[in-house]
Amino acid sequence: MKKINTTQLKQLVEAAIFVADKPITKQELKETVLAGFSVADRTLSKVLNELKLDYQPRGVQLVEVSSGFRFQSLDALSPWLSNLWQENAPRYSRAMLETLALIAYRQPITRGEIEQVRGVAVSSNIMKTLTEREWVTVVGHKEVPGRPALYATTKTFLDYFSLTSLSELPSAEAFETLADNLDTHSSLKVLNEAPSES
Repeated sequence: MKKINTTQLKQLVEAAIFVADKPITKQELKETVLAGFSVADRTLSKVLNELKLDYQPRGVQLVEVSSGFRFQSLDALSPWLSNLWQENAPRYSRAMLETLALIAYRQPITRGEIEQVRGVAVSSNIMKTLTEREWVTVVGHKEVPGRPALYATTKTFLDYFSLTSLSELPSAEAFETLADNLDTHSSLKVLNEAPSES
């Protein structure tokens, strides 16, 4: 096997991630663009970390998601970058987001269990949309009469939300803190907007 110096390795890894049409793992890098070279896992990890640091102050960053490494723009730039596309980003209904959240936090879960928590029927269109987007998939069937499908999230779901694993989902405490902050800000807004007595 041929040897490759660190500078060349860094350039090759950067270019491979840049041109890949989907996130790419370390293993995929080793089996494709680095197949002819002798590269230790530790060296590859070091190069990837250096690239992350190189891109940190830029508008594009190297991030690791569930399916591997990819370049993506900073979230803070999205209001301006969205002007590059004619169509608007899809808007998701509250019902769809509630269904997705239940699947993400309680997986594997049946449609009946989702309906029991939400208190309303889950539309077939919601389940169809979530499966077509490849955010959820059927991972089995519950061993009860009727054998209902068990739903769970996919790597595509994790990639879309820039997560490497489900453990990165916000905790219940994070939601409570956010709700408290929203309540505080809305109370302040009401106080500020209240007419003054003269």
